[in-house]
Amino acid sequence: MPLSVGDTAPNFTVKDTNGNTVSLADYAGKTVVMYFYPKDDTPGCTKEACSFRDAYADYQGKDVVVFGVSMDNEASHKAFTDKFSLNFPLLADTDGSLTKAYDVDGGGYAKRVTYVIDGSGKIAKVYTTINTETHASDILAEIGA
Repeated sequence: MPLSVGDTAPNFTVKDTNGNTVSLADYAGKTVVMYFYPKDDTPGCTKEACSFRDAYADYQGKDVVVFGVSMDNEASHKAFTDKFSLNFPLLADTDGSLTKAYDVDGGGYAKRVTYVIDGSGKIAKVYTTINTETHASDILAEIGA
């Protein structure tokens, strides 16, 4: 069962696509959209990533940070990013600690769940039913960004 609206989002420190260290605490005061997905370069995950790629300028214009998270490693994320010209960071949760902390562990992969975390670090929205082709624009419409 994913975390609930109103819960404090667990802090984390992981590496992103380019080997940079990313912590949730670095984004205090900002809205963070963190979408978990099963695997790089698979049909549904590619559609979802491309929906965020295509809407990314709208997110930046509203001061919203987007992270994709899977249990794939940095090299896999880099290849996926390069192949589809992704313009936002993917977080490499290779040990599954982030997936477990957000209660989306599917047994060796992340379940498809998205969290919107508000500037105070609380979970503002949880998406468990996702249309991978329109997910990014669906979130923008709902959060009023």
